[in-house]
Amino acid sequence: MSKDAAKSTKSAEVTNDPGATRSRTPTSPQFLEYMGSEWADGEVESVTASPSSKFTPARRAQVAAEFAGEVIIIEAGPAATRSNDTEYRYRPNSAFAHLTGWGAQAVPDSVLVIDARTSQTKSILFLRETAGKGSSEFFANSAIGEFWVGQRPSLTEVSQLLELETRSLGEYQNYLESLEQNTITLDHPALAQFVSELRLVKDDFEIAEMRKAVDASIKGFEEVVANLGKAKLHPRGERVVETAFFSQARAEGHDLGYETIAAAGHHACTLHWIINNGPVRDGELLLLDAGVEMESLYTADVTRTLPINGKFSPLQREIYEAVLEAADAVFAMAKPGVLFKEMHATAMRVIAEKTHGWGFLPGSVEDSLNPENQHHRRWMVHGTGHHLGLDVHDCAQARREMSMDAELKPGMIFTIEPGLYFHRDDLLVPAEFRGIGVRIEDDVLVTEDGVENLTAALPRKVDDLETWMAKHSS
Repeated sequence: MSKDAAKSTKSAEVTNDPGATRSRTPTSPQFLEYMGSEWADGEVESVTASPSSKFTPARRAQVAAEFAGEVIIIEAGPAATRSNDTEYRYRPNSAFAHLTGWGAQAVPDSVLVIDARTSQTKSILFLRETAGKGSSEFFANSAIGEFWVGQRPSLTEVSQLLELETRSLGEYQNYLESLEQNTITLDHPALAQFVSELRLVKDDFEIAEMRKAVDASIKGFEEVVANLGKAKLHPRGERVVETAFFSQARAEGHDLGYETIAAAGHHACTLHWIINNGPVRDGELLLLDAGVEMESLYTADVTRTLPINGKFSPLQREIYEAVLEAADAVFAMAKPGVLFKEMHATAMRVIAEKTHGWGFLPGSVEDSLNPENQHHRRWMVHGTGHHLGLDVHDCAQARREMSMDAELKPGMIFTIEPGLYFHRDDLLVPAEFRGIGVRIEDDVLVTEDGVENLTAALPRKVDDLETWMAKHSS
């Protein structure tokens, strides 16, 4: 081999080393001893049981009763890679959070075991506890080392917080091997379905967390209005709107409950517009669909359609009030015993009447409401609402007969969100309608005799909305 070839080979070897471009952490025994010495003892803090711990035993008991005789495994899940060696902000699996009460602070890869083989159900939480400063993991492992990502709680601390037996994740594999039977995990359709349906009716802790999520989200909407002037000056004003809400999501909660839809002008007609790279112009509308996820992981889901200059034009007002009428019709009929799907039918009748009144339908209102026609749905193709809680579209794996075809029950939380969307290239509507999109979305709690609008503090009526915007504008 020539010297040049050898040099080339050596260069390739260095280039292919994934750690070659980053500084190396010393690994000698001497350095390990040095790094592990002379650290002050951490303060021992008394851990108070989480308010959720009063409710999680009953949730786990229902799972155990449904799968009696089995060992049920609920994994929190690993950290998700964003790209290369960077990761997204961690969020555990919703079923895990629901059954343990451990939300944003959950340690990745934790596992809940519900042993329902006997009448004395036993629950164990396995987690990667703090490794201590005497371990090389502390400073050398950038993925989980506490020098890099912060200190993890001890087994005792988590046990006190959640009122659960805890064990080291290092014992988990041996525990599994000690079992004399197979386990059931969330890959099992019956378990995934059951834990999803378990969240259809919220308990008092969940309802309180949803109220907090709504309150935090309303602050986010106020921050957006305060930044509309700045947004109008930026070529990607929708990004200014998006980040204004995000600042409140991080300040008041854990994160966004979902990617913010900051849709100005004709972008409002794209139902899940999250690119948010367009301008924010006077005279147009801004459809803002956003929600704050709390540390408990419960999220709000709120939409308001705002006139960017603070005042609706006559046509914008007419379209907005048509959508509001559809929403109000649902509020008027929603109560225990009503089928979930009947709310959608109620809203759709109003939408059909409005689009017929504007002359957009090829026939009568009743013709359009015929299941085979549905002409009015051209301008509102989505549903009128969905369950809400730990996920923005909560209970998504529930059976239809338990959700859309089921009766409303006290404790359910869902959205009411009709809309009208007239795309800028829609030749079935007059030119002045094109490019206007309106949605109004509220979060609703079913009570004993009706529903409570959890988002009522955020104005919905045109005059109230304009007054509110004037108050919060910078």
